[in-house]
This record gives sequence, C-alpha cells and structure tokens, in this order.
Amino acid sequence: MHEGSRRAVFAAFAANLGIAASKLLVFFVTGAASILAEAIHSFADTANQALLFVGGRRARRAPTREHPFGFGRERYFWAFVVAVMLFTLGGLFALYEGIDRMLHPQAVSQPGWALATLVVAVVLEALSFRTGTSEANKLRTEGETWPQFIRQSKNPEITVVVLEDTAALMGLAFALAGIVLAWVTGDDRFDAGGSIAIGVLLGAVALVLAREMKSFLIGESAGAGIEQRIRQAMESSPEVRRVIHLRTVQIGPEEVFVGAKLDIRASSIRDLAEAIDRIEVRVRTAVPDATVIYIEPDLYRAPASEEPVEDG
Repeated sequence: MHEGSRRAVFAAFAANLGIAASKLLVFFVTGAASILAEAIHSFADTANQALLFVGGRRARRAPTREHPFGFGRERYFWAFVVAVMLFTLGGLFALYEGIDRMLHPQAVSQPGWALATLVVAVVLEALSFRTGTSEANKLRTEGETWPQFIRQSKNPEITVVVLEDTAALMGLAFALAGIVLAWVTGDDRFDAGGSIAIGVLLGAVALVLAREMKSFLIGESAGAGIEQRIRQAMESSPEVRRVIHLRTVQIGPEEVFVGAKLDIRASSIRDLAEAIDRIEVRVRTAVPDATVIYIEPDLYRAPASEEPVEDG
C-alpha cells in the first residue's frame, strides 16, 4: 500500500471510529432508528479500514513456492471482504431496523441531540472524503469521470474509501431528513424510512465494490492504455519484427504480469537472449508496474487471407 492510500485509509478510520462512538451514544439518548443504522454503518466502516490495513500488510509478503507471483491480490481479497461486511453489517441491519420501526413506530426523543451529532458527523466525514478524493485525483487521468475512475482504478484502498465516504455522506443526509421530518410531522415512520434508505444505499455500494474486486480476483487485464504502452515499447525495439500477441494480468495494484509472443531478429541464441533483455528493459521503462515479463520468441505466420496471390 503506497503512502497516499495509507493516508486516505487512516483518515477514514479515525473519522469513522469517532463518529460511530458518538452516534451510538446519541442513539441511547434519542432512540432514533436512523441514528442506530448510521452507528452500525460507521462501526462497519471502521472495521473495513482495519481490514484494508491487514490486506496491505499481507500483500507485502515475499513470493513463495506456492505463490510465485507474490501476494498482491490480498489487497483485492480484503477489499472484497469489506464489500461483504458493508452489505451484511451495514445494509441488512439498517433495513431490518427500519422495517421493524416502520411496523412498530417508536418516538424519537430529544431530536436536537441527534441532529447535532449528525451535523458533526457530516463535518468529519467531509474531511475524510476530502482526503480520499485528493488522493484519488492523483491517480485519475485527465478528463476521467468519477464513475470511470471507480471502474478502471487498480487501487482497492482508494476505491473503497471514496465509495464508503460517498455512501456515508449520503446516508447522513437520509438520516437528517428522516429525523427532521419525524420531528416536524410527528410521524416517526419518517425516521424508519431514513433507516431503510440507508440500508438500500449501503447494499448498492457493496454490490458495486464487490463487482469491481471480483474482476481483479478472477484475473483482469492491465487495461487498454497500459497494454498500448507495452506494445509501443516492444514495437519500438529494433530487434522486434512484430508483436504476434500480447496478454496482461493485474496481479496486484502496482503489479502487472506481461506475456508476449514476438517475432525477434536474432542470429544466435545469445543474440536472442540479449534482445529479450533489452525489450524487457524498454517495457519496464514505459510501464514500471510490469514486474513479471515472459517473452516467447516465435515466427510470424500470416493468415491465409494475407498471403499474396500469384498470377498463373
């Protein structure tokens, strides 16, 4: 985990821990369902940040015989666990609490305490969100939208923090709306509705996060942009006649596996080996994350449709 990711995760951890404790305390005072849903949400987020730290630490382990390419995907696995926890601890609990309170309304006492706590939580979450988006902006390419960044980012920690903080701010808005409406109208079902809305929101975010992490766990390519840079580095090598085919796999947030079959000019085995070494240097210069490179020399054979037709 690089320093920017660590900073964003720590900021989110500190904010969520303080927010969770204050929300739980205020729930015991007010009995507001949406406050309890938000408290569980914040405790889940706090546990999630701890899991991201665990994944970052385990991913740094050296390769072993059983895992020759290292443990970079540990970070994707623990981010997937985060998605499961967000859905179960956060989303399902909020839905259960909201539906139960909808069926059995319970008055919110001292709503002023609940509103004050939520306002403080908004400020703290906004600070965490600012840190997360600041680090994310360092990774975003020019003109890339936020949905595109979430879809294309290879960094699980930044993706989790941005999604969680976005969901937290939206969840706080739902909780504020529910408590204010219950206070103004005297209908406590609005508070229950806020809890249900939080549950649906957390479930949706968890599904998005799980889908993105699943793609990396089963083997996602490094992306068209990275592959193009690798191809250009290979084709710019004077030894390469043609890139026959190229495959990449993201084996960690900052680790890419490259496999290529190349038509290489070489007059001897020694020349071939030295040419491959030079090609690997060019690729790693263009894409420093290309940590594992396998190159197979071969002869290009044109498809039948490309062969010249002789006049006869």
